[in-house]
Amino acid sequence: MHPLLVLLLATIAVFVLIIRLKINAFVALILSAILIGILSPQIALADVIPEVTSRFGRVVGNIGVAIAMAAVIGHCLMESGAADKITRQFIRWLGEKYSSASMLVSGFVLSIPVFSDTVFYLLIPLARAMTIRNGGRRYVLNVLSIGAGALATHIFVPPTPGPLAMAATLNIDIGIVMIVGLIIGVPSAFAAWLYAIWIDRRLNIAVREAPGASIAELEDIAKRPEADLPSFSSSLLPIVLPVVLITGNTVSNNLYPGSAFAQQMAFWGNANLALILSAACALWGLARQKGLGLRGLAGPAEKAIKDAGLIILITAGGGAFGGMLVAAGVGDVLSEGATNAGVSYLILGFGTAMLLRIAQGSATVAMITVAQILAPIAAGAPLAYHPVYLLIATGGGSITAGWMNDSGFWVYRTMTGLTEMEALQTKSACLSVMGVTALLCAWLGTVLFPMV
Repeated sequence: MHPLLVLLLATIAVFVLIIRLKINAFVALILSAILIGILSPQIALADVIPEVTSRFGRVVGNIGVAIAMAAVIGHCLMESGAADKITRQFIRWLGEKYSSASMLVSGFVLSIPVFSDTVFYLLIPLARAMTIRNGGRRYVLNVLSIGAGALATHIFVPPTPGPLAMAATLNIDIGIVMIVGLIIGVPSAFAAWLYAIWIDRRLNIAVREAPGASIAELEDIAKRPEADLPSFSSSLLPIVLPVVLITGNTVSNNLYPGSAFAQQMAFWGNANLALILSAACALWGLARQKGLGLRGLAGPAEKAIKDAGLIILITAGGGAFGGMLVAAGVGDVLSEGATNAGVSYLILGFGTAMLLRIAQGSATVAMITVAQILAPIAAGAPLAYHPVYLLIATGGGSITAGWMNDSGFWVYRTMTGLTEMEALQTKSACLSVMGVTALLCAWLGTVLFPMV
């Protein structure tokens, strides 16, 4: 069976299992990975299960600790009120007149350690309350700004699963990914914000009732006493610490390779250790704010790690699925076809990720699958630019043209009270603008700063 036919059938299998049969995403990805092995003539039948489990284990080893620690950080930021404090501080600096910019920046910052859907749940009451205080105006703008900011760092900046797994698969320094992801995330989020301003004026939708707090209760949520919240510096510490340590490791390794300082930073700036230290800071902040002892922290930490378990399984399942596609020869066929047709690898990564996102809904799964396909291509044919740009272009494709098979679509539609068509006009279109902007920025990076 031709590798592209294997790819088509495997993608259909994922779509049917997840969307039609409502099978858990992890189970669907593992079953589809096994199907690839059975269909491909390049994989011996006896090797199918060992190959699937080996590739699954490889991904878990690369990203498991980081995702678990990121989940602990995110949970503590929410429970302690630190996330609320960060948002209020940005609103204070920018003013309520520019509330949508405050939502954009808050989502951008908070989604570095916290998953984007969680950030949206956290900030939507504040956005709705702010809209009411502004006379019901700019509702779509405020809620879209949260999503644009949160998705920018969720897709382009580790330690969220997509960029973290891609960095490991493509063997890219995580500090480089953080720096480039943050830089390209800014214009991508800004472009999405400009679209949000335009579509908000065009639709002019008023705030609507939605699950959670009623409209009458929203102002009380936004008026929580400042005395109940931690300080801004302690709130920001768990977010800033891993960024400083990881990027410090990258900078020292490039400026002082082999030095004692670089070796020290290689230890402290290891992504897993940096996130462990950050999680410790977040737990300390929660304990101080809530008056908890060590035993009192066991519950929040255990809950966060349980939540992370499913994310790790799905992420590793996506890695196994993509790895089996590589073993089936899909990467070689796509590479050869792209070369013969003169298609840029940036376009290949973007387009493949977009098609996988449309087919099965998850941006993370799309990124991880495409990373497995691109890895041998990037290793086999020396690129004229740094592979981090492949990661950015693939991430842009993974959020382009998302629709109703994406769980985030339904989170947005339900929590805002919009109709399905309004959600497509707002969220889906807004994220497509962000994805295309990221692709253009990645291309510009290959021209201006090819080796970073």
